[in-house]
Amino acid sequence: MVKLVIFDLDGTLIDTMEDIAGACNHALEACGCPVRRLDEYNMLVGRGIMNLCRYAVAEEMRTEEMVRNVYGQFVAYYSEHLCDKTKPYPGIYDMLDALSEKGIAFAVASNKYQEGAEVLMDKLFGKYNFVSILGQREGQPIKPDPQIVIEAMSAIEGITKEDVVYCGDSDVDMQTGINAGVRTIGVTWGFRTREELASYSPWMLVDSAEDICKAILTE
Repeated sequence: MVKLVIFDLDGTLIDTMEDIAGACNHALEACGCPVRRLDEYNMLVGRGIMNLCRYAVAEEMRTEEMVRNVYGQFVAYYSEHLCDKTKPYPGIYDMLDALSEKGIAFAVASNKYQEGAEVLMDKLFGKYNFVSILGQREGQPIKPDPQIVIEAMSAIEGITKEDVVYCGDSDVDMQTGINAGVRTIGVTWGFRTREELASYSPWMLVDSAEDICKAILTE
């Protein structure tokens, strides 16, 4: 029986794309770099803010100094605008309600910087008792390193890998679950394609939040 569901955040629980893209384009423009189309960000997100900024900068302008400048502009702007258009995906609240009624615990393991993850979780999921909210922190490896999953599991005494499911929307998430040795659920409504998720042979591929409930409650 599943005792803990660990969720990725961006592209899994919440649709953050417009706010992330808006903040990154603001940062690029402030630093004199060309901006990106919204659809380009689908392949740029998921590996932490520094990597987002690095690969958003045009290759011919991509120096470490420029990346640091864009990063600074991004964090300053995004911290003020991270919830302008961001919202949970359809059915997420109903899913959390249904799983919590069965005594299943939740955690978040994200490559979003820690403060941003905490603010969004408080604003959008404050009524839920997530046992752990983990984001990108200085000195800690980012996904697909499995450490963040292991850390999330440590919030529940005696839990085993067989008791855990990890849900995410990208190749990084699928690889994180594999590296951690837990079952993975690939959600198809996020930032990457069904084909990308399927290539990692997840335990389940789901097309709706309701399908997560079905997968977990009937396993």
